[in-house]
Formats: sequence, C-alpha cells, structure tokens
Amino acid sequence: MLFAHDTEPALIAAAALVNTGGSHGEALPDVAALDAFLATHGWTGRHERTEAELRAVRDLRLRLRRIWYADTDEVVTTVNALLRDAGALPQLIRHDDEPYHLHAVPRDAPLPTRMAVEAAMALADLVRGDELSRLRVCDHPDCDNVLVDLSKNRSRRYCDAGCGNRAAVTAYRARRAATRP
Repeated sequence: MLFAHDTEPALIAAAALVNTGGSHGEALPDVAALDAFLATHGWTGRHERTEAELRAVRDLRLRLRRIWYADTDEVVTTVNALLRDAGALPQLIRHDDEPYHLHAVPRDAPLPTRMAVEAAMALADLVRGDELSRLRVCDHPDCDNVLVDLSKNRSRRYCDAGCGNRAAVTAYRARRAATRP
C-alpha cells in the first residue's frame, strides 16, 4: 500500500465519479444510479436520495475533473477550496471495523460535501507525497476518462472502460494487416 488505507479508495471513487460524466455518456442519470455508485464505492452515512443531491454530485464531478489536468499549484488551490467550502475540520474516527482514519466532516454532512472532502483529503495525500503524477487521463485516443495509477511501476495507461482491450485489439489487427501480402 502506498498511502493510508482510506486514501486509495477515495482516489478511486473520485476518478470513478469524474468518469460518470465523460465522453461515454451520463452514468448518473438518476438517483437510482447514484445509489448504485455509492454502494459500489462503499459510501455510508447521510444520503437524501433527491434530485438536488444528484445535481450537486454531478457538479462536483466538474471540479474534480479539472484536477487531472492541473499543475500542482492549481490542485492545491482546488483542494483547499473544497476543504474550506465544506468547513472541514479533520478528526480521527474509527467506524465499521476500520482502523482510525481522518474524517474532516461529520458522517451526517450532506453527501456531496462528504464526497468533496474525501476526495480533497486523498488528493492532499498525493500532493504531500509528491505523487500527483499518479493522476492520469486514459491513453486511448477516443476516451477522456481519468484514472489513478496505483501500480508499483507506475505503468497504467488505460481506464477501466475497456480501453486497454480496445488498444490491444487495434494493435493486433494492425500487426496482422502488416504481415499480409
């Protein structure tokens, strides 16, 4: 593990949230889709299941997407703004059989606020560890998804939407075509 036990899942969830609104279409079309997203990424706590909450989560995607294209100073500015806007006050908390970890807002804070702060805290770890290079955009030419490269050798190039497979098939077909008479 490269980071604290709660940093990696928060980074993965932030990238997944950003990717729900990319070139592959709207993956959070309704509250039920948000429910499924939250279950997939282990979000607990307050969830109002309203259209307003869904809109606020979608708005958060745009703020987080910019981070993947920003330099360090811009990332720091965004992270600080997310924490400031939420009135974040980090405290050590233990719940759900997890070891102590930092929560910067209460579990009953609005969902978009908790999502923003969790992402901001995880991104702060990346900044502090000089690891922002782990935030990448998918290398497939037809994809604008983002990813977090948590591999040891920092070699991940493609998102989780099957782009690596598409690139491999394209390369295979090009090799076969080049060997045909």
